[in-house]
Parts: sequence; C-alpha cells; structure tokens
Amino acid sequence: MKTKSVMLHRLTGLVLSVVLGAIAVGGWQPQQPTPPQQPAQQTELNTILMESTFRIEGKNAKGEPVYGTSFLLGRPMKDPSKLRFVLITAAHVVEPIVGDNAVLVLRHRVSGRWERFPVALPIRSNNEPLYVRHAVADIIALYVRIPQDAVPQTLLPSALLADDKILAEYGVHPGDEAMCLGFPLGAVSSEAGFPVLRSGKIASYPLIPTDETKTFLYDFPVFQGNSGGPVYMTSPNRVYGGATHVGVTQMLLGIVIQEEFVTQSIKELYSSTERRYPLGLAIVAHAKFVQEAIAMLPDPDVAK
Repeated sequence: MKTKSVMLHRLTGLVLSVVLGAIAVGGWQPQQPTPPQQPAQQTELNTILMESTFRIEGKNAKGEPVYGTSFLLGRPMKDPSKLRFVLITAAHVVEPIVGDNAVLVLRHRVSGRWERFPVALPIRSNNEPLYVRHAVADIIALYVRIPQDAVPQTLLPSALLADDKILAEYGVHPGDEAMCLGFPLGAVSSEAGFPVLRSGKIASYPLIPTDETKTFLYDFPVFQGNSGGPVYMTSPNRVYGGATHVGVTQMLLGIVIQEEFVTQSIKELYSSTERRYPLGLAIVAHAKFVQEAIAMLPDPDVAK
C-alpha cells in the first residue's frame, strides 16, 4: 500500500525502508500540512515502535487485574494528510475485561519529560464490541482517538506488515533475529511507562504459507503481559536471493499471542495430575492476520 504520507523505496533495488511525512489523525490538523514527496531518511523502526507500544489493562469478572501489550498503526484516509489510529492487540487481552472501557497507558511530554498518561479506552458500547476480532487468529483491531499531546510523532505504516510475498522475497527463515516489545509481568523500561525491548530468534519452520501455518515459534522468555506485543525485524546488510544487500530490511512479523508449554501427565493408582513446563518460547500470530483484521474495520473515512 502506498500513500503520499507513507512512501516505500528500495535500497540497492531490494531493501525496504520507509519515510513518514507529517500526518493528521482523525480530524486533527498536521503540524506540516504537506507531506514530503521524496524520502528524506530511513525509518528507525525500534524507536517508532517503542513510542507507539502501550500497556492496556482492566479487570475481569472476578475483579482480578488483566493486562497486556498493544500498539498503534496508521490506516490511510482519502485525504493523504490524514490517518486513523488503529490499535492492535491479542483478543484474549481485551475480551476478559468487563465494562465498556479498558485503560490505555499512553505517554506525553511535560516540561520536556515523558510521563505516563492513562486514558479510558472505549472497547464496547451497550455491551457490543467496538473492535473486530479476526476469525482464526487471536487478534483484534480497534479504531481509537488519542489526545493531541499524546500522539506518537511517527506511526508504523501498514505497508510494513509482512505477508507471504514479503517473507519469501526477503528470505525470512529460522534463526533470523527478531525484536519484541512488551510488558512482561507488567514491567516497564522507564518511569514513563515505555515497554521492554527483548530479542530472540525465529524458532520454527516452515513460515509459509501463513494460511496453513498461522503462527510461528519465537525463542525468547515470554511472560504474562507480553501478549499483544509486536514482533519485528530490522536486519542490516541482509543476505537473500544469493547476494548481500546493503541497507536495512525492516518489517513487522507478527504479534505475541501465547506462551509455549509442554504438558506431562502423571498417572497414579487412584489419581492423575498434569504438570506444565514452560519452554521459553512465544507463539506469534503472523502479521498477515493483522492486515486482515484491519481490513475488517469500517472504512476509515466513514467510521465514527
């Protein structure tokens, strides 16, 4: 997908990089109304995702805390200077939260310093979900409005969501290093509430076709609170297609939806028990399903 505010180009013919122009979200006016027409610099994906990944929290029917990770993307509107904010997270993070609102822990700058800025996040209206849930993947998408002083400076464009074609073209394979942002056991990386950045390797095969595989294993210690976190690649001087390509290959690979366990059944004469052993692996839903969830949302120009 190409827009005037999200422009893709290739370094050495094949390496992805992205430049975002100034944008407006919903009805807000951009600081610079005219997006640049030529790429100015390569996107620094780690910082973009760090600034647009947030903790989401609430309480379940038992009054117990529920929390996880969410992140924002921009969905283009007809006006090329405007985007709609789309919140992405795991369905099992939001669905147990009771009531019409969750809490989204945003951040804003106060006197030049980042501070936490929790806001109410409408997830239902009259008990009807405001989000869409993917039919087969544990993913939801939701249009959100963000207060002006908490708007991230740059958003991840949906063009960086890796589908089967991108995974094949850039030779994504087991052993590739990937990064993940999240809030393991609610932990944050700073007082301002930024997520924790971790890394690991793609740990399963095959990756495609994603309609059949649906998920892949990712080798990193996963905890409650990591669900919904973006898993992405930023790979310099990547080797694929039988050659080394100078530049940085960047893409969103998917989102964390589950921790992988092995279950052992122990049978005794009059009873049996089961024990679960964590493997230090995350189950990641492919980014293609994020694309499909976004496509399920109403047209961004007519949605309320």
